[in-house]
Amino acid sequence: MKLYLDSANLNEIDECLSRGFLAGVTTNPSILSKEPKTDFVPHIRKIADLLRDHGQLLPLSVEVFAREAEDMVAQAHDLVNRIEYENVNIKVPIGWDELGVIAQLVRDGIRVNCTCLFTEAQCALAANANATYVSIFMGRLKDVHCDPLPVISNTRRMLDQSGSAAEIIVGSIRHERDILEAHLAGAHIVTAGVAQLRKMTQHPQTTKSVDGFLRDFEQWLK
Repeated sequence: MKLYLDSANLNEIDECLSRGFLAGVTTNPSILSKEPKTDFVPHIRKIADLLRDHGQLLPLSVEVFAREAEDMVAQAHDLVNRIEYENVNIKVPIGWDELGVIAQLVRDGIRVNCTCLFTEAQCALAANANATYVSIFMGRLKDVHCDPLPVISNTRRMLDQSGSAAEIIVGSIRHERDILEAHLAGAHIVTAGVAQLRKMTQHPQTTKSVDGFLRDFEQWLK
């Protein structure tokens, strides 16, 4: 079960890296906009430096924000060149023209995370264009009263049957329970905020049990 952190906050990234479970980091323009206003490329480079400092070249996804296909390609190359990180993946949203962007970037040797996916058909097209990752938005599917689990499981089965190397990232996680459900449905990776990841460690019986063990031992020591 691979877990990514969906954040651009340096403290959150460092916190998760230090706990040893993190397999990657994803960002998007909305996430970056929550950080202090600055040139965002140096900020992304700080994230890359954190990953290096922890001795791991984990995947880092950064999204283009241009709207036209030619501009997306140019911006993707600019980001890769300026970030200078060996395992950067460029996020490109799904779309007819955007499929051409994905195909071009892959030909240019740039790994692509195709994002904003809500259907199996979208995932199939992105995978066929040789995206490294296909990112399904679980919470936003629920927002429009669609069950995301069949989309995840159908996409996984489709990728496996076709022999595609693309991996499913499930994001837009609203509850820690969604993380396990997405994995059980077939996601290769789930990316979530630090709040949801922290909650995965918590259960009332865990707290009760640990308190009981320590209380009994402290009584015995007296």
